Amino acid sequence: MTRDPRADRRLIVWLSLSQLVTWGSVFYTFALLMEPVERTLGLGRAESSLAFSLALLAEGLGAYPVGRWIDRGHERLVMAGGSLVVGLCLVLHGFIDSLAHFYAVWTVLGLAMAATLYTPVFAVLTRRFPQDFRRAIITMTFLGGLASTVFIPLTAWLIASFGWRHALWCLAALQFLFCFPVHAVVLRGGPRAGPAGTARIDAASLARHLRGAPFLLAGGFIVLMMAITAALPAHMVSLLRESGLAEAWVIAIPAAIGVLQVFGRALLYFFERHFDLHRANLLIPCLMPMAMATLLLALWAAPHAATLGLLLALLFVLLYGMGNGMLTIVKGTAIAQYVDREHVASLNGALGIPLALARAAAPLALGLLWSPQAGYRYGLWLLLGVSCVAIASLLLVQRRALAPLGQRR
Repeated sequence: MTRDPRADRRLIVWLSLSQLVTWGSVFYTFALLMEPVERTLGLGRAESSLAFSLALLAEGLGAYPVGRWIDRGHERLVMAGGSLVVGLCLVLHGFIDSLAHFYAVWTVLGLAMAATLYTPVFAVLTRRFPQDFRRAIITMTFLGGLASTVFIPLTAWLIASFGWRHALWCLAALQFLFCFPVHAVVLRGGPRAGPAGTARIDAASLARHLRGAPFLLAGGFIVLMMAITAALPAHMVSLLRESGLAEAWVIAIPAAIGVLQVFGRALLYFFERHFDLHRANLLIPCLMPMAMATLLLALWAAPHAATLGLLLALLFVLLYGMGNGMLTIVKGTAIAQYVDREHVASLNGALGIPLALARAAAPLALGLLWSPQAGYRYGLWLLLGVSCVAIASLLLVQRRALAPLGQRR
């Protein structure tokens, strides 16, 4: 049966909007909730921050079973149900009166994030667009990349106008009235899993992939790059302040990253077909070590030549912002391109716990490596080295995956 291109476009647009809402109302909302929740419950910064770490850990724990359910054809149930759980948790968050309740809500929110954010929706698009899943994913991430740009000011306004408890109820309403209906309606008629008799064969095939070098190499690339992109945001403002930049630039440079991410994805969308896909996959991650090296140069130059330091800092944010935006696509499609498409949701889900640990540990490691004398210099050198190891892992898995193609020629 011929696919309807208009229906495909509508599916991608609606999923893009639901991603924007969910990323914005959950992931980016936590930073705005920290201070008012701390004042209400009498918490310290370490106590409040632990709630988000619990959410990331729960997201990692939930990623594998969610991936298995999607591979078995239950994508509509997973994502629509996840939106209901997100909405319910945001409502309950408005009633919390203790640290235990705070932790419980964010732990369950983490499980719901595993069912509603990029990992499951990338798997959905890979299943529905097996011949052109990468382009579908790029298109879908345009709006998702603007979640912080839209929802940070919106949520800040809601909190200032109605208080943080009622602000959360407004965000919950978006889940009930928009995200749930979108997932319930547009995900109808998805591809089904194979016959029940193939389940044992599929399980054996999945286990083989999980033990194989291609999955370990691709997974290593994804986890290491995720560690880099998780480490910097929490320290970005402090790092730029230490470089001696004016406060306006300290705020403007991190704020520009979201827009540059979308710009990078737009370049990928319009020009990718003019280049070799696998070469682009390898060149895009190279922007990250280039960004780290530029930032190290900026920190060195700023005390001696302020103008040069500023120019290097601007070059850093350009490389990092565009690289991070395009890297989301490379990370999101690496398993399908170089390991296996049939079990892509399960294989990506198997990375859930390593990814959660990397996202939690990377900012801490960068903080531990900071010192009054050296600042963030040693931490940035570590990130530079990690990015090079990640690129080497991707190069190796590419060679393994593409070698049979070359032999067949």
